[in-house]
Amino acid sequence: MKSKYYPFLLFLSAILLVPAGLRAQASADTAARVLTLRQCVEYALKNQPVVRQAAIDEGINEKNIGISLSDWLPQVTSSGLYNYYFKGSPVSPANSGTTATQSNINNFSSLGLQANQVIYNNDVLQAAKAAKYSRLYYKQNTTSSQINVVSDVSKAFFDVLLSEKQLDILKEDIVRLQRSLKDAYTRYQAGVVDKTDYKQATISLNNSLASRKQTEEAIKSKMAYLKQIMGLDAQQGFSLSYDSTRYEAEAIIDTNQQLDINKRIEYQQLQTQKNLQNVNISYYKYGFLPSVSATGAYNLVYLSHGFSNLYNNAFPNGYVGLTLDLPIFQGGKRLKNLSKARLEADRVDLDIVNAKNTINTEYVQALAGYKSNYANYDVLKQNVSLAKDVYNVVSLQYREGIKTYLDVIVAQSDLRTAELNYYNALFQLLSSKIDLEKALGTLTVQ
Repeated sequence: MKSKYYPFLLFLSAILLVPAGLRAQASADTAARVLTLRQCVEYALKNQPVVRQAAIDEGINEKNIGISLSDWLPQVTSSGLYNYYFKGSPVSPANSGTTATQSNINNFSSLGLQANQVIYNNDVLQAAKAAKYSRLYYKQNTTSSQINVVSDVSKAFFDVLLSEKQLDILKEDIVRLQRSLKDAYTRYQAGVVDKTDYKQATISLNNSLASRKQTEEAIKSKMAYLKQIMGLDAQQGFSLSYDSTRYEAEAIIDTNQQLDINKRIEYQQLQTQKNLQNVNISYYKYGFLPSVSATGAYNLVYLSHGFSNLYNNAFPNGYVGLTLDLPIFQGGKRLKNLSKARLEADRVDLDIVNAKNTINTEYVQALAGYKSNYANYDVLKQNVSLAKDVYNVVSLQYREGIKTYLDVIVAQSDLRTAELNYYNALFQLLSSKIDLEKALGTLTVQ
C-alpha cells in the first residue's frame, strides 16, 4: 500500500512546496535593500529627472549645432515643372534645331538640379565659432546639475540617518524607562518609597513614547524626500547603511585649503557666457561684410505640341556662377544690434564680479560653519561617555537606596540629551563639510 501511493504523495508534496518556495524567493527579491551613500548618489546621477534633462539639453544643443553647421555643406536641390498652355505658348529655345513653332507648342516641362555652396556667410561663421563654447556651456550645465544632486542627496541621506539614530536612542531610553518604572513600582509596593517615583517614571516614559512616534513619522517624510531627489519610485523600499567609524573619518577636511574661484562651476559657466557674448559681438561687427556663395544648375527643357511625345527630345542648359549679397542699408538695425550685444557683454562682466563676491561669501560662511560644527562635535563626543558613566553609577546607587529617583531621571535625561546632541553634531558636521566642499569647488560627482 505504501509503495502504491508513494508517487502520488511525492507529487502532491512538490505541488505544495513549489509555490511556497516561489513566495519565499519573491519575498527575498522584494526585500528592502541596504544602500550606502555612494549607491544613493550613483542612482540619483542616473535617474534624477533634472540630471537627465540636462543630458537631454546637451543632446538637443548638439543637434542644433549640427543644423547650423550644415549650411557650410553644399545645398543641392532638384525641381520639376510642367505647364500646359491653353492660350499662347512658350518661346522655343534658341538654336534648338526644332521645327516646332510658337503656335503649335502647348506643353512645356523642365527638370533641373541646382547646387549652392557657401563661401562666406556671417551666420554660418558665427555658428562655427559658437559651437565650441555652446558645447562647453551645456556640459557645464550638466556638471552643475550633478553637483547639486550630489549635495542634496548627501544631505538628505544624513538627515534620514540622523532621525534613525535619534529613534534608536529613544528606543534605548524607553527600555531604560520601562526598567526604571518597574523598579520604582516594586519599591512602592514594598513600601520603600511613595507613589511619586513610579508616577514620575510613567510621565517620562509617556514623553519618550510620544517622541518616538514623532520621530517615526519624521523618518517617513524625510525618506520620501530622499526618494524624490534620487528619482526613485515612491513605492520602492530600502534602508540606509550606517557606519559610524567611516562617517567620523570622512567628516574631517583640511580647512587650510585656499579658495580658487576658477574651480567653481558657476564661475566657469559665466566665463563661457562671456565667450559666447564675444562671439555675438563679432557676429554683428562683421555683419557689414557681403555674403558670397557659388551656384550652379543643370536643366533639361522639354517642349511639344502633344503630351505623349513631350519627353522625346530634351534641350539641356547649365551654368555656374557666384552670388554676392551686400547689405547696404537696414534702418540702422545692425548698429543697434551691435550696441545691444556690447551692453549684454557688460552685463555679463557685472555678473562675474557679483559671482566672485558671492562665492567668497559662501566660502567664508561654509568654513566658519564647518569649524563651529567641528568644535561642537569634538566636545559633545566626550559628553556621551561621561553621561553613560554617570547614569550607570546613579542607577546603581538608586537601587541601593543612596540616590533619589529624581537623580535617576536627571542622569537618564542627561544621557539621552548627550547622545542626541552627539549624533546631531556629527551629521551637522558632515553636512557642513559638503557645503564647504561645494564652496571650494572640490565637490565632485565621483
